[in-house]
Amino acid sequence: MFTIEKPNLKDLPSLNQLKRSTVIAVIGAGLILVSIVLPAEYGIDPTGAGRVLGLTEMGEIKHELHHEAESDKANHQDNHSLNRFERALNVFINSALAEEAWDHTITFTLEPGEHTETKLVMQQGDDANYTWIASGGRINFDLHAHGNGQSETYEKGRGAKDGEGGFVAAFDGEHGWFWRNRDKSVVTVTLRIRGNYQEIIRSE
Repeated sequence: MFTIEKPNLKDLPSLNQLKRSTVIAVIGAGLILVSIVLPAEYGIDPTGAGRVLGLTEMGEIKHELHHEAESDKANHQDNHSLNRFERALNVFINSALAEEAWDHTITFTLEPGEHTETKLVMQQGDDANYTWIASGGRINFDLHAHGNGQSETYEKGRGAKDGEGGFVAAFDGEHGWFWRNRDKSVVTVTLRIRGNYQEIIRSE
């Protein structure tokens, strides 16, 4: 069994001694803060001791790097938001321009074995550009012209899924496409046209 001796009151520090120790500890901590921590971490050197010890320069570098990192982060967020806005705006503008670039858009559907014609009434020297795409299957086509006893074939295709190009009317008359679905499925054709022509004629 252990015996614990009661301490003698004379051996304990007095209240004044405790106060003095506390004051010394606070002063020491303040000196460390002012002369070491502030210069080394924040570049703040009110006593000049940090500059002598080389701590102030280190703190200034840390502060500058932190400021640059925050600035880069803010710029990145701004650029990211701007880039998303620019991408959305470009998509909208390009879509609008793509629609405006064509004078007419014609869409039609052909069952297996069906055919139709799309003709442009043009005068000699008129020009036209076109693009078309077939979905659901393939299509046969014949791009030709006739009028005033004349005829001309511009292009033919079998089992095609898309096409694009342009032509200049060699004479007054009807210039355009004969379409026939020789596939076994329903085919939808979207034709876009721009150029100089007076009328579009559709026939079965």
